[in-house]
Amino acid sequence: MARPRGFDEDKAVDAAMRAFWSAGYEATSTQDLCTATGLGRSSIYNTFSSKHDLFERALGRYMAVKNAATEEVLDADIPAKDKVRALLWRTVDAPEDDPIGCLVVNSTVELGPRDTQVAAALRADQRYRLGLLTAVIESGQRAGDISRDKEARTLALFVIATIGGIQVSARGGADREERAAIATTALDAL
Repeated sequence: MARPRGFDEDKAVDAAMRAFWSAGYEATSTQDLCTATGLGRSSIYNTFSSKHDLFERALGRYMAVKNAATEEVLDADIPAKDKVRALLWRTVDAPEDDPIGCLVVNSTVELGPRDTQVAAALRADQRYRLGLLTAVIESGQRAGDISRDKEARTLALFVIATIGGIQVSARGGADREERAAIATTALDAL
């Protein structure tokens, strides 16, 4: 008879997510994961089978949480440009207790070019966010809130790239004023 787990698997994935988010996949050791989760090596490997499996679960959790927050902003009953503004400012004013940057952006740079499983998950996440944002921008164009001189999909790609750029800038040391200037410039382009 199998012994019941004495830990909350979801909390362990959340803790591992924050460790990977802070240091990246390669730089996060098994010991770092043990420290972050409070679990021993055997518990980690018996539950998740490998560091890569735990990383994929953590990345999936990160995407689900961030996409739910994005959906909440994009579903708000406000003009489309205000929705985009809210997304940009959420990035400018990231919570102080969050690691700097974005686990998706960091993973795209670190693992995207050489890890087909992670790259596929990242592409699916990108397509999903692109679809949400394109629909909002199209709605804003119909309402006259967003300029029609560019394709909605192109503007959505631009906004996604800007959000990623703000996150990379933050990781590189950009202060709030610099991040806000990037966001303001992006809004002016709409």
